[in-house]
Amino acid sequence: MQATQTESAAVIKSEKRADLGSIEQKLMHLLNKQRLAHSGIPYPDLDTRIDRLNRCIDLLVTYQNEICAAVEADFGCRSDNVTRVSELFTSIQSLKFVRKKLKKWMRVEQRSAPFPMNVTGSRSEIHYQPKGVVGIMTPWNVPVNAIFAQLADVLGAGNRAMIKPSEFTPCTSELLEKLISEYFFDDEIAVINGDADTGAAFSRLPFDHLIFTGAGSVGSKVMAAAAPNLTPVTLELGGKSPVIIAEDYDLDDAADKLMATKAMNSGQICVSPDYCFVPEAALDAFVEKCRSVIAELYPMVQDNPDFVSVINERHFERILSYLDDARIKGAQVISLDTVQADWSDRANHKIPLHLVINPTNDMLVMQEEIFGPILSIRTYQSFDMCLLDINSRPNPLALYLFSKDKKVQKKVIDNTMAGAMTINDIAVHYACDDLPFGGVGASGMGQIHGIEGFKTFSHSKSVFKQGWINLPKLSGMLPPYGEKFEKMSRGLVKK
Repeated sequence: MQATQTESAAVIKSEKRADLGSIEQKLMHLLNKQRLAHSGIPYPDLDTRIDRLNRCIDLLVTYQNEICAAVEADFGCRSDNVTRVSELFTSIQSLKFVRKKLKKWMRVEQRSAPFPMNVTGSRSEIHYQPKGVVGIMTPWNVPVNAIFAQLADVLGAGNRAMIKPSEFTPCTSELLEKLISEYFFDDEIAVINGDADTGAAFSRLPFDHLIFTGAGSVGSKVMAAAAPNLTPVTLELGGKSPVIIAEDYDLDDAADKLMATKAMNSGQICVSPDYCFVPEAALDAFVEKCRSVIAELYPMVQDNPDFVSVINERHFERILSYLDDARIKGAQVISLDTVQADWSDRANHKIPLHLVINPTNDMLVMQEEIFGPILSIRTYQSFDMCLLDINSRPNPLALYLFSKDKKVQKKVIDNTMAGAMTINDIAVHYACDDLPFGGVGASGMGQIHGIEGFKTFSHSKSVFKQGWINLPKLSGMLPPYGEKFEKMSRGLVKK
């Protein structure tokens, strides 16, 4: 019996290795096909790039209903309005922004040539060349925008792309594979669906650039997989994004903006706030304001089509464990569900927005990225203690400050490190296509969006064009060296 089990296990392992080998062969075939196509057109002209951007826009507009339905099927409950605004609209805006700016970005950039060569016709330039084939690994929380917002930069820079979507959104991923294959040849853009093994094989490919969006724990593995090929990597990760509400700011306005954004997509957004600092004396008033805002936005949760479900059972259990851990360790946990309905039914995967009041650092809600409908509230007496707390943790992807005091704003900007900041609102910086988006330290590396995104996926080739005079020969700077040159060389070395 034991021998039979051992033989069966060996057969399974052998089949798995064979499947993985087949996947790797398929991936390498696609990569080589795209590289060959790129070598034939290493610098696509403006019209070609705009055509590719336009095809992406047309795909999103034409098939918006099908895309919304697929996302709804993956989440269980996600309003078409949420998908249109948070995914389709933002993607189209990014694509249009790149289209508008592309001609300017593609121009040769003039730089200064050193004196005296600059007065004898010499020129220094930067030419932005496409890198080639870019690998794109996307997450499940915004399965459409994570692809097309990055394609805006990748295609704008003149590259080709291979995309590995998340296996947690199979309906959306399969639909986008089908639609992209209708709009693009696979030597332009190819979508490869598959499980974690496919993702691991994908990250090992010798791309000309690889961008991963997701959890930091997976990002480190992606970076390690890319290292043997010396593949440049951009990591869009996450972390615990804090909010500070200063004493000078109106609590009503802060709660309105904070609750609306925190509840969006049930908190399943990388720039969603994780914890919020509130003046100690304002705690009770702030909690009550949060209640009233949620009651107005979501009169109920379980039977409300506007309230987005948690993506799957695994993440439902994860968020539940955070709440249980906080209660067990003594924190006050407040459900903002107006009707306080039973949400234990796993069929819906809907968890109301919860506030955890003054959690301690040993609680999971202060150790892990929430990525769900939980917001921790921490009170403060000294504003400086907020900065000390934030700076004691890994650098967040986003930091939010509510204050109209310019001195307070400057203090936070100068004395904290985060991927980006929004002042007096939440997450709006992501919608600014002219602002670079990316993390720092534990929240990621590299930037997308705007001119920075274009440069991320371009090779900045320095080109020096010599003028009409051979200066070294004319000025006597060539061997054999004499007294004249020695005097000249000594004159060059000075403070």
